[in-house]
Amino acid sequence: MKIVKRKLKTKETERGEQKRIGEISLVPESLDDLWHLKHIVEAGDLVYSLTYRRLEEATDKLRPDKADKKPVRLGIRTEDVEFHKFSRRLRIKGVIEAGPETELGAYHTFNIEPNSKLSIVKEWKDHQLKRLREAEKAFATIEVLVVTVEEGEAIAGVVRQYGVDELFSLRHGSGKGMEQAGGGKKVFFGDLLKHVQNSMQTTKAEALIIAGPGFIKDDFFTVLKDQDAELAKKTRIEQASSVGVSGFLEVLKRGAVERLKKEERLTREVTLLDRLMEEISKEECGKAVYGKEEVQKALEYGAVETLLVSDEKLMKTRFEGDEAKEKEAEEIDRMLEEAERKHGDVVIFSTEFEPGKRLNALGGIAALLRFAL
Repeated sequence: MKIVKRKLKTKETERGEQKRIGEISLVPESLDDLWHLKHIVEAGDLVYSLTYRRLEEATDKLRPDKADKKPVRLGIRTEDVEFHKFSRRLRIKGVIEAGPETELGAYHTFNIEPNSKLSIVKEWKDHQLKRLREAEKAFATIEVLVVTVEEGEAIAGVVRQYGVDELFSLRHGSGKGMEQAGGGKKVFFGDLLKHVQNSMQTTKAEALIIAGPGFIKDDFFTVLKDQDAELAKKTRIEQASSVGVSGFLEVLKRGAVERLKKEERLTREVTLLDRLMEEISKEECGKAVYGKEEVQKALEYGAVETLLVSDEKLMKTRFEGDEAKEKEAEEIDRMLEEAERKHGDVVIFSTEFEPGKRLNALGGIAALLRFAL
């Protein structure tokens, strides 16, 4: 994420809290940045961007010619935000508040893609500013392709900040059929290598991890070294007991991606969720709580070391117009602020990935504690 301009003012509320209000202009530089913006832009924010729109013009014709779309800078009051990772865009919909007079009050949707410039005017929450700082820092890190492989099957994905995007899966015959001349491992490995090479090019990944059970991963790496020496230099081998999502999780737990990529968001989420479940499973004196009421109690005692919140918990109430849910969202925001004020760490989990989904099943909010309650 590239920050172009930051113009914020600090105001103190009646409760003595510091609020930062103002404009930040930025340029998302990757798909990850669009995902971050999905969790930053909220209902009620004023968003400016250059877009294309057919503008009404005065004419004497009873049936005027259809006008061409023209570039125009608009400001819209946000009502809805959607992240479309497959079409690589963020859709921000709202009512036009700034722009040509004839357009005011009409609805418009910004289709924000990587390298599109936009400005956001709003009251900025601490966790949103923190997310922007993380996104700024993260762009310099490399992308990693993970290929999980076992006899006759391979599933590959690219590690992003919001999760692992599955890119392709292959399934060939296994067992004795894999060893038969002309149709066994040689065909499977040849097909897999083509998919890996294409994926490295399309994602522009700079490192490759091959993981899986047994020796099949080593056999594939031998083929890769013989046929693509340059790619072999970027490749690491890791142990995993299965392929697919569970295999990706094992690779992250082992820190393989962390060693190749300084961005540790996903690895940290997996580790924290495992620690949380371990503490919850203890019959007594476990240093963890989950659910809004229990977490609030822990915050009041100053016991929260790390607050875990799913991004869906933060986002699900933003655009629904439900007063009860909007109130809950405000309560969650205050809990985040209280945790940071009491020197606790706040980690927002991506529900695009398995740890975030598991956290959602616990109510979307939990905490690791400094001491048991």
